This record gives sequence, C-alpha cells and structure tokens, in this order.
Amino acid sequence: MSLPGGELRFPRFRVLLPRTRLAYVHLRNLLTDAKRDRAARVFGYACVWLPDQFLLLFMQEGEVVNATSSPDGQRFHPIAIADAVAKVPREAEYGEVCFHEADDEQLAMMYWTQVTEPTTWPADVIQDSADSVLAYLHGTMFNGVLKLMHEGGRSYVVVRDGQLVRGYFADDAFGPPEQQVRELLAPADTWVRVRLWPVPPALPAQAAPALVQAYRELMANAVRRLEKGGVETASAVAEHARRHLAGEHPALERLAVNLDVLPPGASAVSTLSFGRSAGSHTKDPIASAPALSAAVGAWLGELLWTAPPADGTAPERFLEDLLRERRHLFQMAGLFDALPWKLFV
Repeated sequence: MSLPGGELRFPRFRVLLPRTRLAYVHLRNLLTDAKRDRAARVFGYACVWLPDQFLLLFMQEGEVVNATSSPDGQRFHPIAIADAVAKVPREAEYGEVCFHEADDEQLAMMYWTQVTEPTTWPADVIQDSADSVLAYLHGTMFNGVLKLMHEGGRSYVVVRDGQLVRGYFADDAFGPPEQQVRELLAPADTWVRVRLWPVPPALPAQAAPALVQAYRELMANAVRRLEKGGVETASAVAEHARRHLAGEHPALERLAVNLDVLPPGASAVSTLSFGRSAGSHTKDPIASAPALSAAVGAWLGELLWTAPPADGTAPERFLEDLLRERRHLFQMAGLFDALPWKLFV
C-alpha cells in the first residue's frame, strides 16, 4: 500500500537499520536498546512510515530528543516524543521503519527546515538554475542553509558568506558541494525545489517522556495529599492555577491534573521508558526540561499559596515530603530552582 512520504530519503552517515517492515521491528525495543547500549549511542534519526502519517524521531547519543510528524511528507509539525511513539502500533500490520546515523548539524537542519518557514527568494532568481542560485548566494554573502528537494531526496548544504562549505546529500554523491548542487539542478526532467533558511539553532531537546510522566504523578500526588489533609478544593485550585499560568508557561496546556495517573497507594517510581501507561489518550507537552520544570515550579507555588495544607504544615515542609522519593530526578531537572521556597531534601 502507498504510505505518506513513502518516497522520502534523508542523508545518512551510516545505515543502522535499513528500511524494513514494521511487522519485523519492535520500535520501543529498538529505541530502548539505542539508549542502553553504549555502542549504539549515536546521533541519528528513525523514520517511521504509517498508513496515515510519516514520523521522524531525532536522536542524540542514543536518546530520542525530538520528533516531527507529517500527513503527506511535505508539511511537518513538532510532536511530543511519547505521542509519536504511541502512534506506532505494537503489532503493526502495515508500515515501515529505518534507523540511520547522521551528523548533529544535519539533524538541526532537518528539524528547523521542517518546522519554520523558508526565506523568500527574490523575483529575479531562477530557482532551477544553479548559476542564478549560486550568484545570489555569493552576491548577498548569504549565511544559512540551502535545502534541495529532488524527487524523494532531501539534501542540505551549509552556506557561509555566500560559499557552499559543507553538504549532506540524500543519495551517494562525490565532489565539492557546489558541484553536487549543479548536478542536482542540471537535469531538466527531474523535479527539484531549492529553499533557503537562515543559520539554524541547535536541535532542541524535548523533556523526556519519563520526566513528563513524573511531573504528572507529582501533581496528582500533591492534590491527593492536600485533599486527604482536608483541603477539599485542592483539585479545583490546581486546575484554576494551571489555566491562569498557561499563558506564561505553555507547557501547562497539556499537563492537567489527572488523579487516575497514579492510583492511591501505588509507587511513584515509574518504569515506563516513554511515559504514559497503555491506553492513555493524554497528549504530552512539547517543551524542554528547563521550561517544563519552570512551569511545574510555578504551578506548585500557586497551588500552595492559594490552598496551603489545612493542618498548618509549611509549604516547604509539605514539598520536602512530597518530593523526597524522587528528589534526585527533580533536582537534576531543575524543579528545586523553580520553586519559590528553599528546600532541604
């Protein structure tokens, strides 16, 4: 069957898993092995072709740090890592997957050229003419990225002061970047599009799904403890605080308190590699770990200022007890620095 983006090819340094039917690959095990095995802690990407969409997982040192999704292989948008992984059936009947090693610079170019708009070409530049494109880059001393879309291939060239200094090409090619660009633009019967972007930032890293899950459990525990201690409005106050703070902390848009996320009496230590339990339909926030920690710190502060423990326990003592079991995780994530109180856990 035809798969969205089925023709897509990206540059790769080394093929770790050639394009294979999903029925033969357990994606979660593949990603977990890449994280645990020191020899597999590479920079690279995994492409997943599903019947209704194309997923791209970006990896740094074996960790999935970001993800994008596309309905057609042309238009992309960021997606939470856990949401991307959850879209892949555990026993997939249809679909394909590949896992390739790639340079970190290439990963940043791939991501930003998917989620941001390109620079507009001047009207006098002939985009399918190598001479016209190169003359424009040289004349303007352009700095940024040249992206070439040729049939299903996606190639990237680093441009500095109008010169093509490095290239990452989807298909085997030899020679300097300028020669390869000229060869791609030369055939009149080949579909080629050329786009420009400014110098991209580094590839952003989302908060790990396990950290998102830990914060969900933390907030559920905070509300449950307050209610058990006599603060009957704790759940309503937490939701009001979340909505109030969401404008300043967008990560809170997808982090509502769910008391079912951790059943009463269950251990707060999560063993889920990619976050939510099976069957959950909650979407994860798309945010970095520092941004997520800042959001949760502000949320906890607002909750405990408005609805402090009914027995008179100081907020910092309440938090020290609440956070003790997973204090190392939350401290490393920056939550302690985001709280309005100094804790001694």
